[in-house]
This record gives sequence, C-alpha cells and structure tokens, in this order.
Amino acid sequence: MEKEEKYRLLVEQVRSLVEGESDGIAVMANVCAAIHETMGFFWTGFYRVVDNELLLGPFQGPVACMHIPFGKGVCGSAWQQRRTLVVPDVEQFPGHIACSSLSRSEIVVPVFSADGSDVIAVLDIDSRELATFDETDRQYLEYICQITIK
Repeated sequence: MEKEEKYRLLVEQVRSLVEGESDGIAVMANVCAAIHETMGFFWTGFYRVVDNELLLGPFQGPVACMHIPFGKGVCGSAWQQRRTLVVPDVEQFPGHIACSSLSRSEIVVPVFSADGSDVIAVLDIDSRELATFDETDRQYLEYICQITIK
C-alpha cells in the first residue's frame, strides 16, 4: 500500500477515534498508537507543554526523554518556531537531543489549542532510516494533529 493511501485510511481511523472523546490524554494515546501501527515508525509520541517545558506524553516505542526545554532539540525548536520540522538526518540538526542512538530522521508537528493561539503539545515521530519524512508526511500529520484537538 502506498504511503498516501495509508494516510488516507489513517485519517478516517483517527476521526472515528476522537469523535465524542473529551479526554486529551486518551485521545493522544489512541492517535499515537494508530499512527505507529499504520505507518510502522520507530518511535511515535506526544510531548505536552507543561510548566513551560515539553513533558513526555502518550507514546509507542522504546523509552524516551521525559523533559525537553523550550527551543531545545527538534521538539523544542518546533514548539518555539510554531511550525513542523522535518529533519532528514538528526546528526546534522544543531542541538539534537538523542533519546535513542537508533533514531536517524525525525518529524515534529506542533499541536495547537482549539483556538490556534497556543502550542499545547508536539507530535514527535522518529525513524531508523535517513530521510524518511517528506511533504506527504508533513501534510497528513499536520491534519491529524488538527483533528486530534478540538
């Protein structure tokens, strides 16, 4: 199955998972699991903005960093810049925080509050392969983050 077809099916699954659910942690947990299972990434998870840092939230994959400061690493930078960051080679990203030496490329998508004023979390996805993520991933994952938080 092609990547775009997987994402189209994933969007429908996420819509049904979040429909009528008001608990943000529960939603993040199921959305994370759906992305991870469908796409087969190495690590998939959310970091939530808590007390002016990113705090590890629901995830799938090996153990991870629990606290990430604002503006640090790929996650903190995506939060600071309020935009998705696609990193083809994490070794080339200044200040990359290596939670796992097996991670080679990464995409981080900011999750905005319902009114769009604040970043409330980031979706972080890592791959064991270089240059895994592209414009297709960015577009679909941004959309998934939009429908995840209402």
